[in-house]
Amino acid sequence: MESDPVWLTIGFLGQGLFSARFIVQWLKSERVKRSVVPLAFWYLSLAGGTTLLFYALHRRDPVFIVGQALGILIYLRNLRLIYRDRAA
Repeated sequence: MESDPVWLTIGFLGQGLFSARFIVQWLKSERVKRSVVPLAFWYLSLAGGTTLLFYALHRRDPVFIVGQALGILIYLRNLRLIYRDRAA
């Protein structure tokens, strides 16, 4: 297990950001009484995924690296689609 407190903090921060997206989505859905994915969900996904990618790179974990890198591409694509639709 990683014992460097700085990297552990980075890893936990990334996981916290990534997990917070579900809380944001749940609260928003409860507020409007239907399932929705708020914009903040994608930003938290991007922030958490990027932070976790840096942690995975530090750990040199290829499975974790590929998973986070692909996720980041998906989050960026969703944000691009959202902003493209808003501009139209």
